[in-house]
Amino acid sequence: MILDLPRFLAAERHYWTELASSLDRIQNEPDRRPGLEEIKTLHYLYQRASADLAKMATFSSEPETRRYLESLVARAYAEIHESREARRRVNFRRWFSHQLPQTFRRHLRAFWLAVAVTLVGVAFGVLALRIDPQAKAVIMPFRDLMENPASRVAREEHAKQDRLHGVKTTFAAQLMTHNTQVAITTLALGMTWGFGTIVVLFYNGVTLGAVAADYVQAGQSTFLMGWLLPHGAAEIPAILLGGQAGFILAGALIGWGTSVPRGRRLRAISQDLLTLILGMSLLLVWAGIVEAFFSQYHEPVVPYALKIAFGVVELIALALYLGRAGTSAP
Repeated sequence: MILDLPRFLAAERHYWTELASSLDRIQNEPDRRPGLEEIKTLHYLYQRASADLAKMATFSSEPETRRYLESLVARAYAEIHESREARRRVNFRRWFSHQLPQTFRRHLRAFWLAVAVTLVGVAFGVLALRIDPQAKAVIMPFRDLMENPASRVAREEHAKQDRLHGVKTTFAAQLMTHNTQVAITTLALGMTWGFGTIVVLFYNGVTLGAVAADYVQAGQSTFLMGWLLPHGAAEIPAILLGGQAGFILAGALIGWGTSVPRGRRLRAISQDLLTLILGMSLLLVWAGIVEAFFSQYHEPVVPYALKIAFGVVELIALALYLGRAGTSAP
């Protein structure tokens, strides 16, 4: 076969350039999923480059061009015929803006179940304290909550010095560690077919309800909201995310109305569980920082109205993020 090499190179080189650009795009954007037309174009360009390489095999006058084409065809072959799952780099921006809120909404019923169990616990805590004020000694988890709310408020508001001076970072780290352990425990107890998750959520609700009832009865509602809202706007949703994940795990173990093997069910939810764990961990890190550096300061240092407004803004922002983020294509 006689080949007009200059004419051949002029006619084919732009196809090679297009193939190289497609391969570079795939390599540089590992999280992007190419469409059907792009895949068909890539395959066509690969076949054309392969045919061109065969035509050039007998031409020793163009060794550099032939080596370039050999390398290009090898890259395309490896990309098209790769059978292993590609190792994808973590794209935090895409994960935060799309994957986390989408995962949350995909399992919304499990989240509302966690909310319902917690609210039942809140109602129980309120009722228990109204019926028997002495139950406070059993329900309250911290020593500071045992004293009369009015006395505590007076002491906090008239404190002469910052009780967290020099230890704010340590205090924040302790809060993050403790709350993360609670959230992960809530998730892990989904292995008990959800019973353990229910117990932890119910107990947290009882504590929250009892504390709220104690301060409201003592006429300290403003202090309560100013104290709890700034960090609670992130901390409580994080625990609920842990409960959501626990119920997802329980559902996969039980497998209502499905014949899919249990192992496959668990593998199917593993990525969602990891996403929710990371999401609630971020919330708890934020909650720990806010509690140590902001929530513990009261009037006259920080106005209660400012603290309450801060917490309300946090709640609205979180609700909008979980409810609306990731609805558009990445």
